[in-house]
Amino acid sequence: MPSTVSVLAKLRVNYPQFSFKLGDYFLWSSSDNTIYYDDNAKNRSIFLLHELSHALLGHINYARDIELIAMERQAWDNAIKLAPEYDLIIPDQIVETTLDSYRDWIHARSKCPRCEATGVQTEKYVYICPSCSHRWQVNEARTCSLRRYEIKIKQKTHD
Repeated sequence: MPSTVSVLAKLRVNYPQFSFKLGDYFLWSSSDNTIYYDDNAKNRSIFLLHELSHALLGHINYARDIELIAMERQAWDNAIKLAPEYDLIIPDQIVETTLDSYRDWIHARSKCPRCEATGVQTEKYVYICPSCSHRWQVNEARTCSLRRYEIKIKQKTHD
């Protein structure tokens, strides 16, 4: 397996349109056209290819949480196609473990804080429970702790 340094050097040559910068975690930032990477992480080269794939596929944002899973799957599929060029093999276990973490994230967000039934996302960050009709809003929570907040329904006033 090639070193991360050699993979990173090759990526910088092959994809000069993107910046590669050391960060606290792996992240594609479309706003500054930069792929951030954690130099201390296990399987660094594989995750670099994954984040590069987000960039190459033009992944910017998503309206519904479930769309994130589709984007993650697309990025992994693309990274698997790129891997031979960098003498890498991406094990299915890494892909599935990573996708499972997003599935778990979505499940936690969709769990009704009142009755614990699985809710339905109605708009970005907003869920409703089909069981008890409770509505809640969630934070971004991809790199921080999940928070769920009750949405207070405003009463209509009669003039």
